[in-house]
Amino acid sequence: MTTWKRACRWLAVAAGLVMSTITPALAATPKFDSGDTAWMLTSSALVLMMTIPGLALFYGGMVRKKNVLATLAQSFGATCIITVLWMVIGYSLAFTPNAHAGLNQLIGGVNELLLGKLALNSVSPLAPTIPESVYMFFQMTFAIITPALIAGALADRMKFSAFMWFMSLWLIFVYCPIAHWVWGGGWLGSMGALDYAGGTVVHLNAGTAALVTCLVLGRRVGYGTENMAPHNLVLSVIGASLLWVGWFGFNAGSAVAANANAGMAAAATQIATAAAAMAWTACEWVVLKKPSVLGMISGAVAGLVAITPASGFVDAQGALIIGALAGFVCYLSAVHMKKWLGYDDALDAWGVHGVGGALGAMLTGALAKHAINASGSGWLFDGNAHQMLVQFYDVAATFIYCAIVTFIILKLIDVTIGLRVSREVEIEGLDINLHGEIVHG
Repeated sequence: MTTWKRACRWLAVAAGLVMSTITPALAATPKFDSGDTAWMLTSSALVLMMTIPGLALFYGGMVRKKNVLATLAQSFGATCIITVLWMVIGYSLAFTPNAHAGLNQLIGGVNELLLGKLALNSVSPLAPTIPESVYMFFQMTFAIITPALIAGALADRMKFSAFMWFMSLWLIFVYCPIAHWVWGGGWLGSMGALDYAGGTVVHLNAGTAALVTCLVLGRRVGYGTENMAPHNLVLSVIGASLLWVGWFGFNAGSAVAANANAGMAAAATQIATAAAAMAWTACEWVVLKKPSVLGMISGAVAGLVAITPASGFVDAQGALIIGALAGFVCYLSAVHMKKWLGYDDALDAWGVHGVGGALGAMLTGALAKHAINASGSGWLFDGNAHQMLVQFYDVAATFIYCAIVTFIILKLIDVTIGLRVSREVEIEGLDINLHGEIVHG
């Protein structure tokens, strides 16, 4: 063998050794999809916009003028405290596996406390095409808006200190476990429950807590005898419009990719929202002879809520059905059921989010087309009613667990620092008494 051939052979061996060392390192570096990452960053920003300024303006416009700053402070304060808690412990409990397989069906682990293991190239098995930091941020925005929705039921009468404690405890002991049950590898997801973007995890969960909270707090001073009409519906219309736009990040973003599922979810969201607004408006036109602006925006939000669990699973026809039914059913629950039963759900958080979330979750089982359950069969209209039973378990478990734990949290706060402001503070207004500020003009 010539010296040249011998040298070439040794070079080939050396190159092989070098490549065998480099290749595992290259393979260990995840290859993220830039399109998916860009879409998920956009979706995260859109969902954050739903809370501030969307929900803040939507709720702020519907309360009396003396309480508008206090209502805005609740959305803003919830955003701040939940962001910190999500970073410290919430994400870990909801979306990381528990070391004990049995416990993993109920709650996540503590591997990501303070996001200690979150690195530049970290990847979650739940979202392999985007950085885990983006997935964590996206889920953070869901965790922010869910407890913030509860504020619609407790408007005008809860202490701000009690509210902040309630948001904190409710996130950890209610939201995180239920999010894990459905989305993080827990028992409801393993059973096959369908909740594309939060019909039960977000809306039924928040709505149930809202119902329990308004029952524990009791009615506002003057409820039923004083004029408690919205002080500025312009703010509420702007807030509802921001919610509508932001909801595309909520629903289409739940595809966790820029793909066909995201496109169908966006289309279904738009169709259902418009149908629900029209259905609510039609009900008012028949009953009250006039279509109110408050009714139109309330109907739109009801449609957004109801399509949330189904958005990535239904076609356009299914979205139209869900939206129309949501507008009608939520109108009955928010307007008439509240009057019949006499509870003071100030801004209809239960009537829209609780009822709408449960309705949407059940209709998902009946109308889903773009999904396959564990047996690979179709859904109710194709001969498989079993999915409806699974959806019922999802709704029942969320309602029962949330109601019990929410009640316990409220009672603990009440016996320590107290839940409700004094009668004098409530009459004079929360803005000046809790925050030392008022709205001029």
